[in-house]
Amino acid sequence: MDDMIKTAAEAIEADALPRMYEAHSDPDQRNVVQQAIPKCVTDKPVSQKSPAQWAYERTVLYLKNFEEQLDNEHEVAMGFAGGNAGVLRIEGMGYFDPDIVTFYGSDSDGARTQLVQHVSQLSVIFRALPKAAPGKAPNRIGFRLVEDLEKAQGATS
Repeated sequence: MDDMIKTAAEAIEADALPRMYEAHSDPDQRNVVQQAIPKCVTDKPVSQKSPAQWAYERTVLYLKNFEEQLDNEHEVAMGFAGGNAGVLRIEGMGYFDPDIVTFYGSDSDGARTQLVQHVSQLSVIFRALPKAAPGKAPNRIGFRLVEDLEKAQGATS
């Protein structure tokens, strides 16, 4: 039990700031804990976010961290647990309050694909796939999603 006395401001700040921890077998492995968390994620207390918004924001941070470790020949995709659903090359992501997260993209055959998932069942496996368009810059959706979060926060402040 923590016997520390906290001021009201410290208690509110602790509620608003995300807490996270990661450990890897390779100490040089970059992880999401080492990323600067965008102000737009920490400005609004977690208690004021829907489960969908909170799951979306944290998944975006993990997605961007994964992409930062890819070379220029690979893009991010996600695999599915169970069944033969294959992979989805992530081209977009969103949420629908209070509890739905969705991923947009295409499968390995190029067919348009969308995953709609309840936050209580959210389980994402990021995979590195060769670029869909060789010779072009890789698609970096995680970076665009973080920019969108920051723009949305700027529009509401």
